[in-house]
This record gives sequence, C-alpha cells and structure tokens, in this order.
Amino acid sequence: MIHNRADWRDSAELFTRFVLPLVLLALSALFAWVGWLRWGLLVTLPLLAIALWDFFQRKHTLRRNYPLLARVRWLMEDLRPYLRAYVVEGDLEGRPFNHDERALVYARSKGQLDSHPFGTELDVYSDEYEWLAHSIVPNAEAPTEWRVDVGSRQCTKPYSAALLNISAMSFGSLSANAIMALNKGAAAGGFYHDTGEGGLSRYHRAHGGDLVWEIGSGYFGCRTEDGGFDPAKFADTAQIDQVRMVEIKLSQGAKPGHGGVLPGEKVTEEIAATRGVAVGKTVVSPPCHSAFRTPIELLEWAAQLRELSGGKPVGIKLCVGKPHEVFAIAKAMVETGIVLDYIVVDGAEGGTGAAPVEFSNRVGMPLREGLILVRNALVGTRLKDQVKVAAAGKVHSGAGMAMNFGLGADWCNAGRAFMFALGCVQSMKCHTDRCPTGVATQDATRQRGLVVPEKSERVARFQRHTLHALREMVVAMGLDNPWQIEPCHISERQNSARSDSIDRIYHFLAPGELLDAPGGTQYADHWDAARADTFGEATCRQ
Repeated sequence: MIHNRADWRDSAELFTRFVLPLVLLALSALFAWVGWLRWGLLVTLPLLAIALWDFFQRKHTLRRNYPLLARVRWLMEDLRPYLRAYVVEGDLEGRPFNHDERALVYARSKGQLDSHPFGTELDVYSDEYEWLAHSIVPNAEAPTEWRVDVGSRQCTKPYSAALLNISAMSFGSLSANAIMALNKGAAAGGFYHDTGEGGLSRYHRAHGGDLVWEIGSGYFGCRTEDGGFDPAKFADTAQIDQVRMVEIKLSQGAKPGHGGVLPGEKVTEEIAATRGVAVGKTVVSPPCHSAFRTPIELLEWAAQLRELSGGKPVGIKLCVGKPHEVFAIAKAMVETGIVLDYIVVDGAEGGTGAAPVEFSNRVGMPLREGLILVRNALVGTRLKDQVKVAAAGKVHSGAGMAMNFGLGADWCNAGRAFMFALGCVQSMKCHTDRCPTGVATQDATRQRGLVVPEKSERVARFQRHTLHALREMVVAMGLDNPWQIEPCHISERQNSARSDSIDRIYHFLAPGELLDAPGGTQYADHWDAARADTFGEATCRQ
C-alpha cells in the first residue's frame, strides 16, 4: 500500500520512466494482431521509437529519465507565447505590446471599427494613467493634414516629411516581401521608409516609396573592403532620387552601444550584394564608427555626406545614454556653425531586432526622458528652429504621437506598429528565422504567406487612420496643429492622490538658457562636462 506523497511520486516516476515504453510496445503488438486496430500502428510505433531513442540517448537528462513525456516540455515552450497571448493574458497585460495596442493597429490597418466600448480599462487612479488636456471649444477648422519641412539653412534639398513614417528595419532582418510591402505602402500613403543599417536593397526600390538611407557603423552599401567608409560608393547611392534623406545611426533603442554580427551562413548572395560584403563571410558591425571620433568630426562628416548626397538632409539617430554627450554635439554645432538637419531619438523601449537581453532590459534612456533631454539641448542652444526632432519608441497611436509632440518632437517613426500592420502576431520568433507570418524571416516558404499588394494597403491604411486620430486629438485640444501641444497639456499621476502636468515633473528649458545661464539648470554638471572636441568620459554626477 502507498502511504505518503513520496511513495506516490516514486510510483509515478516508475510508470513514466519504465512502464510507459513497455505499455506502448504491448499496445503496438496488440494492434498488430487485431486487424481493425492495425492502423493504430501508424501512431504507436513512431511514438515507441521516440521513447526508446530518448531512453538510450545521452545528451538530455529529462528525455533519458522521462522518455517521450519530457518532449511535452519543449512543446509547451514553443506554444508558450501563443498560449500566453491568446489564453492567459488580460487585454492590458501583454508585453512589449498588449492585446489592446495590437488590436488597435490591426483594426486600423484593416479599415475595421477601432472604437472601444464601456469606457477605459485603465485604472485612472494608478500611475499607468496619463492624459491630454482637451478644450471646451474644439477646433473643428484645424487642417486635415500636416507635413514638416526637414532641412537646416545649410541644406539645399529639404524634404517635406509626413508626421508618421516607417522606422529603420533592414532587409535581412525583415523579409523581401515585408520590405516591398512597407515601401509600396509608403509610396501609396506619401510617407517615408527608413532602410535600416543593412543597406539599400532592390526591394526598397521596387515600388518607388521615399527612402531614408540609414548608415551604421558597418557602412553597408558604402564600405571599403576593410569595412571603412567609401565616399564614392556613398555618393552613387545617396544621389538616387528615391533617397530623400540620410541618417547616421549612432545607436538604437534595442541595443545601444552594441554592435552586431551577421554569421557567414546567413550572408547569401542577395544580402552580400545589398551590404557590399563577401558571400558566406561573417560580417561585424562595430559598436562605434570609424569615420569620426569626436563631436566636431561627426559634424564634419555629416556635412560631407550632405555635400556628397547633393544637398539632402543629413541627421543622426541615437538612444540617449550619457547626457553630456548630447550636449557635446550641441556645443559642437554652436562652435563650428555646422548643424545637423534632424535628430531621431530612439527610446530604450524601441527596437524591432533581436538584442542581448541585458541591453534590452538595462541599457538606454526611455523615449520620454531622451526626447526631453534632446529638446532641451536644442532649445537651450537656440538650435531647435534648424534641427528637427523625430521620436521613435512604441509609437502606435494618435494619442501617443500627440504626447511626443508635446515633449518636443516634430514627427514620429514607428517600427513594430507597421510590422503589426503587415500581419505580425508578436510570436517573438524574429531572431529564429521562423517567423510564422513571413515578416521577419528569409525562409521563402514562410514569406509566401505575406502577399505584398494586400499588406501594402494595410500599411498605408494604418498610417492614414493613425494620422486621422492625431488630428482628432488636436481638434479636441482646440489647437491648430500638433506643434502647439505643450508640456502643460499633458498630465500624469504620481500616485493615487496626486497628479501633475508634465512641465511640473520635468524641467523644460527656455530658448538660449544653456548658453546664457547654464548654472541655473539641472543640467549644469552635464553641460560643464561636455566638450566639442571629445565625447570623453563624463566627470559629472550621473
């Protein structure tokens, strides 16, 4: 007789480890003798073979101790993202995007009803709630569309950008069909498509949509044989009419300060041709650029790129790290007179590519703080009228865009939201080449499911409806345009009993304040530590 739990556990283990394979063998023999059950052999014999293999193999302990049944663990691991998303999670619990956020993008991309019944599901007395100040007198006469002119006085070919565009996502990270669908959608909707640092492929050019060519530390598409920058190759591509702006990638939200490695087995002929590298050879993207080492050298290189491109806008993209480095770039612009045309601020919550988990979770400044710091650096040095600012980091809704405008953005970029528009289901398989929707894979059989003409319509529709939602926010606030949104129009909770407007939580500098009276700002130590001739190590309090 079994008297205690330990005995029960021992009996269960005896059954799963030894009895089960014997039972399967006995069933197989029975099925062989009983004619009308003979078809059962098609199921039981393979299972028996797997159980015996597991019992005698030496690599996996669980499979050796629990033949066949141990494989259920791996099955559940594979199914976990789907079970969690569709069965376990509440509408507001999923990450990085919850169900409601994804559903909003899906609905707008498909042209379906995007309203929500019965009030908000948010706890309006918790710190998850923030809101925009509406007006008693909404401005129904506000324009139906806005665009922003990007280009300083040193730029001879400024670009009129839409207020929502496609963030940097490389061919290789995304599939050929995904790239073509994004670009076709951008062409139809009149917004731009950032190439990502992986080079400008033929798929980016297939449908004529406006492109922003991103140049990373690997200089893909404009690199020398030893991985340096090649001005002649750059000029050949940058002067293509479809390329409207050039973006120097300093860092990205997913893995700021971290380079990348593309294993040689993934460097196909097509990817090698796009990136300008050798087929089958491992390609390394260094953590930092070799074309410059100081803030002044960065600006001089940006000026060179602007000249080589024929006068097109040139900007930088970064996830903010050490504040003094942002101020060093601002000081360099003031001292040299060379200005960037724009800065894209990528929040630490952003990132469409795979990254080391330590970087994703613990490195980089979130978008809100990074955007405010860059805004203050430009306003405080009287450069904001020339240097436009874009915000990137989980942008997916008109309300989110409105808040970014209130913190200093001139336009927004989105990456994962446009992936959702393509059909991404957040399966978290981007880095495995087994994306089930054909978005983030080079597997031709998986890409087949992504039909370019149909998905491109969803891309354009999502962008259009999201901008319509932004306009509705502007109208409700009684304003003429989103650039009139101020920090005082945005409020958030500190706790269940207290809330404040953003301008009472964060400090927003007045024009020229860093030049005229930096000592009176919260950035005094960072400003003092910043030098135009070096990024250096901060000597200020962090």
